[in-house]
Formats: sequence, C-alpha cells, structure tokens
Amino acid sequence: MARFPKEKHQEFMRRAIANSRKAGVEYKTGGAFGAVIVDKDGKVIADGMNHVVAQNDPTWHGEMHAIRQACALLKKPKLDGCILYTSSEPCPMCLAAAYWAAVDGIIYGAVVADSKKYGNFDDDFIYAEFAKPVKDRAISEQSLLREEAVEVWKEYQARKDKVDY
Repeated sequence: MARFPKEKHQEFMRRAIANSRKAGVEYKTGGAFGAVIVDKDGKVIADGMNHVVAQNDPTWHGEMHAIRQACALLKKPKLDGCILYTSSEPCPMCLAAAYWAAVDGIIYGAVVADSKKYGNFDDDFIYAEFAKPVKDRAISEQSLLREEAVEVWKEYQARKDKVDY
C-alpha cells in the first residue's frame, strides 16, 4: 500500500469495481467480478471483466482477463512491478495465476464471504478438494504413459532457447 497514496489505490479499486458492474450488471457477461493491473508507475496496463457466461469459458474471470491482457501488452509472462486490483478476493484459480504472473501485490474489495452471500459463488469445495490426497479427490486423477511424457520434458530441458519461468 505504500507504493501510491490512498487516493490512487481507491481510484484503481473503483475502476476494478466499475469493471465488475459492467460484467455482472450492465453487460451480463458473467459474475460481478472485475480487475485492473497497474504498473509500478501507476499506469493502468489492463482491465479485466468476467466473461464466463458470454464465452462459455469457466476460466474467463476478471483477474484472468486482466493478467492475460497485461502479459500480452508487455510481451512477457511475468508482471513483476505490477499490482492486481480486483473487485473481490480472488478464487483459487485467479490467486494461482497471480502467483504465476509474479505480481507484486493483490488488493481486493469484497471478500470471499460476500461473493458467496450475494452471488452464490462458493469455492469452499475447491479448497477442500486441494487439501485431500489425490486418491481421495472427487475428480479422478491418474498418471498414464509417464515415461513417454518425461521424454518430451527431457527434450525441452535440452533446449538452449527455452524460457525459464
């Protein structure tokens, strides 16, 4: 929070909230989730809105949309130096994506309980599944042809031009 004055943080959060209103109320493209990614200088790099319903895509969350847009614009898979502002506390997928993108921080408006109470968005079952051993999860997970798959990883490892994440 020390990066910008409180008023700037509020400005960015209001933009993320406006994106959530567009998605959930105005355009009705999905749940009321919106996001904004801001660089270290306070420039908005990308906006994101939930498009799950409009695109029939369960991954098109506001945060995911903003992360994809920012990475494409900056032409890199990492968003170091950037802050993710999101209208609601991120779901497990979006939180993981923020970590993969290496954002400097996440600032959110509503909390998980608000999304659950007012939108019936409940991620508790996902957290519960992740806590279980793989063999006890609701969705079956099994390894098949591991040796063949590992051979491709070995080829990838040998590339001199690969990108390390």
